[in-house]
Amino acid sequence: MPAARDAAGRRPDVPLRITVDGEPVAGVAGQTIAGVLLASGRRTWRSGPSGAPRGVFCGIGACFDCLVTVNGVRDVRACRRRARDGDTVATQSRGEDAR
Repeated sequence: MPAARDAAGRRPDVPLRITVDGEPVAGVAGQTIAGVLLASGRRTWRSGPSGAPRGVFCGIGACFDCLVTVNGVRDVRACRRRARDGDTVATQSRGEDAR
């Protein structure tokens, strides 16, 4: 019998591990990076122009509040990018933002 899938394509039977600012974080296949971060209890991972913490706001990639660096690529929308086993994620602070 095939492994269960949900509508978002998450596979709870296929674990993955990413590294966020040097710390290992567990997730499951099909989760976005934002999903992995939220499931691990992280609500913010960037700061905006005022220095206020930012995380997921819209969840559909329109607002750019959830930007992170993934495998050396800056300004990746965490809500749109599916996590892959072994990804290295770095949070971004206001001084590093492209905007």
